[in-house]
Amino acid sequence: MQSPSRPTALITGGAAGIGASFARALARDGYRLVLVDRNGEGLQRFAGSFDADTEVVTADLTVEGDLARVEQRCREGVDLLVNNAGFGHPTEFLSTSAVAELAMSKLHMDVVLRLTLAALPGMIERGRGGIINLGSVLGFFPSSTYSASKAWVINFSQSAFTKARPSGVTVTVLCPGFTRTEFHDSAGMNMTKIPGFLWLEADALVKAALSDWRQGKAVSIPGWRNKTIAALSRLLPMRLILRIHAGTGKHSLAVRERTPVTRP
Repeated sequence: MQSPSRPTALITGGAAGIGASFARALARDGYRLVLVDRNGEGLQRFAGSFDADTEVVTADLTVEGDLARVEQRCREGVDLLVNNAGFGHPTEFLSTSAVAELAMSKLHMDVVLRLTLAALPGMIERGRGGIINLGSVLGFFPSSTYSASKAWVINFSQSAFTKARPSGVTVTVLCPGFTRTEFHDSAGMNMTKIPGFLWLEADALVKAALSDWRQGKAVSIPGWRNKTIAALSRLLPMRLILRIHAGTGKHSLAVRERTPVTRP
């Protein structure tokens, strides 16, 4: 059992994918873990798979009561909040139900906002700690409702960075690209046409993200591949970007990384 004096990290979507990689990395760094996931069985199984001082919280963050419980846990004090939970749809928004789209928007935007508001004031008061929000390289492109929600995460996180930084607290938005996890298979996305060199391992992604956060960076884009894609969003004319998207479909730059919260 680790000492309670050690820092505490709360990770949403902590049972698999990028969330699990964050958990393993932070456990090695001596953090106590609070892992949040709607998959209670998977969460318990993962928590028991490695040696760490771990608190597990089974919660569906799109459900108000569950979200309120996790908000309260953030207010009680965490040193690092990783807003990792998220999911995507295998279909375009015109072919996806409004209920499913709103659930995704809530998880990517409302939950990130509310947990940040719950955790950040205490961090600023103590003058230490930080938040890592999961954005996406796709958030730099007008591609889908998914990309729109991730554009919000990027914008909001940079705003929070400017507010928190004078206190010594860093808010970093992590913008992954193609990352090897269970996400795409679980969401029913066919990614077989994506070249192998574009993919990044989740552990390498998390290592780079934690390094960027500790260096006080507002935006973390690990890997030369992802940096190149993000640069194209600034260099290419919007008219050309829209033409490319129209010709290749929404998954031409699809970059989701985590185990999804599937909905009927």
